[in-house]
Amino acid sequence: MEPTLDLGPLTLQTFGLCFALAFVGSGLLVGRRLQELGRPIDWAYEIVFAALLGGLVGSRIDYLIQNYDQVSGDLIGNLVSGSGLVWFGGLVGGAVGVLIWARLRGYVGLQLLDVCAPGLAIGYAIGRVGCQLSGDGDYGVASSLPWAMSYPEGTVPTTQEVHPTPIYESLTMGLVALVLWRLRDRLQPGALFALYLVLAGVERLLVEFIRRNDALVIGLTQAQLISIAMIAAGGVWLSRRGGLSPARA
Repeated sequence: MEPTLDLGPLTLQTFGLCFALAFVGSGLLVGRRLQELGRPIDWAYEIVFAALLGGLVGSRIDYLIQNYDQVSGDLIGNLVSGSGLVWFGGLVGGAVGVLIWARLRGYVGLQLLDVCAPGLAIGYAIGRVGCQLSGDGDYGVASSLPWAMSYPEGTVPTTQEVHPTPIYESLTMGLVALVLWRLRDRLQPGALFALYLVLAGVERLLVEFIRRNDALVIGLTQAQLISIAMIAAGGVWLSRRGGLSPARA
């Protein structure tokens, strides 16, 4: 792993670099889709900026909530600190940012949700590459599998061989992004986003069983509870509206 990249006098944090690349990758997919739909391609840049701003705020707030005991003495200082970003908080904050943008542009609707679905998946996949490179503690529990690895030089180091869960997530969500992209013209409006909720929720629900997060309720972590809500919402949406039937020409 490489928590930092030293480029002469410039030092880059690999997590921050991948965080930025995640938004670039998402923006490229969103821009391509907007172009196909005859919408202004410049909207892609606006969506990415709104998601970036909202994602940064959301991820920081999520971090403060999860680490309240450690940061309660200086909430404002920790809010504007450059460290501590949580992906689920970023997802929620980014969604709020995009919805505010959509309201201003008059583009609130199912089409916007479907446009964003593949971008959300690829952005998450790229972001997890940053977790792997930085060794930020998102790895899993101890493992004796051939591909298990240690993170002795990570930002949260461990010499124990563990599940490289960021790799699992990058590969899985990259595949989810590919599936969603290939289905973009084949489903009823809103179904693509509903399918994203189900697939992303299942992925995170399962990977949490081999991660090191503490259980919150009935043996499930906070991320698993959120994942169950995502799966339920997406599943109900698909079942009640017949969303997986082919879209009509």
